[in-house]
Amino acid sequence: MTQADFTLASRIRPSHTACMSDSIQELTARIRMFVEARQWEVYHNPKDMAVAIAAEAGELMQHFVWQQPGQIEQRVVDRREEIASEIADVGILLFEMADILGLELGEVMAAKIAHNEKRYPAEKARGNNLKYNEF
Repeated sequence: MTQADFTLASRIRPSHTACMSDSIQELTARIRMFVEARQWEVYHNPKDMAVAIAAEAGELMQHFVWQQPGQIEQRVVDRREEIASEIADVGILLFEMADILGLELGEVMAAKIAHNEKRYPAEKARGNNLKYNEF
């Protein structure tokens, strides 16, 4: 991460993220109830969920295509609600897919973070963007 990235993150990342209160389980249950109330389960199979996640991620990326470093910060400020909506779409679909597959999302994420901590030890990864096998 460059100094510019730290500057951008410090300007656009709200300081209240530490007080997030909605648990993964609560949100997953709410998503499940939303889908069940509309009888959409038949459409929400693993393949279609993966495709939908990729499509929504594409919509998120669209906000940044062709943007240069100096433009990105302003775009994030100007289109914050739209970007947040796309992030929410990706997250909702991800939570639902994990639920469909019987995965405890918090557990698999924690396991992946632990795995990445081993692959990317801070003393080797700090300040560069090399892949773990390139150290």
